[in-house]
Amino acid sequence: MISFFDFIAAVFTRLFQFIAVPTIALAVITTLSRLGAQKETRRIFAHALGYTLLTTFSAAAVGLLLYIWIAPGNLPAEAIGAGASAVPLEKVGSLSYYDHLLQVIPNNVLQPFIAGNVLSVLFIAAAVGLGLAFMPRTENRAVLLSGLEGLQELLFTLIRGLLQVLPFGILAFAAQLSAQIEAGVIVGALGKYVAVVMGGNLIQFFIVLPLFLALRGLNPLQVLRKMLPAVAVALFTKSSAATLPVTLASAEENLKVNPRVSRFVLPICTTINMNGCAAFILVTSLFVMQNAGFELTLPTMVAWLFVAVLAAVGNAGVPMGCYFLTLSLMSSLGAPLGLMGIILPIYAVIDMIETAENVWSDSAVCAMTDHDLKDSLPEADVCPSGRA
Repeated sequence: MISFFDFIAAVFTRLFQFIAVPTIALAVITTLSRLGAQKETRRIFAHALGYTLLTTFSAAAVGLLLYIWIAPGNLPAEAIGAGASAVPLEKVGSLSYYDHLLQVIPNNVLQPFIAGNVLSVLFIAAAVGLGLAFMPRTENRAVLLSGLEGLQELLFTLIRGLLQVLPFGILAFAAQLSAQIEAGVIVGALGKYVAVVMGGNLIQFFIVLPLFLALRGLNPLQVLRKMLPAVAVALFTKSSAATLPVTLASAEENLKVNPRVSRFVLPICTTINMNGCAAFILVTSLFVMQNAGFELTLPTMVAWLFVAVLAAVGNAGVPMGCYFLTLSLMSSLGAPLGLMGIILPIYAVIDMIETAENVWSDSAVCAMTDHDLKDSLPEADVCPSGRA
């Protein structure tokens, strides 16, 4: 029976991944092609970027305060040494942070789509969208735009069909998680460290983000209820990029966000708005450095808060992206990586909570941006999901 649920979960994961990349590309292209030459684009982007940095910084700050308060101790040296065997060291050589940023710039049109490189896809889509926005208004441009919007309408039709059978997928994901717990894959072996990471995520999810929404005049419970399908899918798929089709559909169908906002803000937020990742990078880096004998003064911890925020913004919304990015940062410092191997078995649950928090933050940023600009943006002339 478990193998059957594993099969169903794998099918849904593949379908989400299949539809995610074209969703990102078409959403950004069609939105920028119509808004790129208008002042609304700058205003939408400024609001989205401002809220993204604010929420990401707050998530890292919550993690830092919890780390100082709970003060995790050091692990035995033999435990760290034993954990070194579990670290996927073959990844470290190719995970220089500068290399990670360099990979955003594609040298091949097709490769980013084939590899599922979200940052490169976003880069290409933004370039094409802005190119269309500033093209002369010729018949060729009109035909090209009509074809792209037709593809997007088809894509949202497929997304609506996928949402109809989503409950079966969530059931399969839940059964898969239950089997992992029974098998002992997920354990709370690191005590206070786990309490800091999980506690920070939960505070950001249930207190900080709802507070941001309430301060902007939005009902947090109502927003969360309408975005719950996306949050649930993120929890199980552990990929905010793969969840994007559901996030877009929930925002437009349930929350009634202007597609001009949702199709521009959500693909960008999926790439740069990483609340959970910022907290994980900061807390894990401090924990590893502490166990390696680095002196953690308050200025050092504050400096790493900014490092964690910047690193999270450059991270791709893919499973275990935060883990490998942290591994790369620690490797560049020469810190012993055995602790990363000890963390690895429990990272499955951490990754789930982080991704759900990231998508919830994406939803909050989108809702606040839409709320702020509601009276100044015209009604969308793109085809909204669910409406012809």
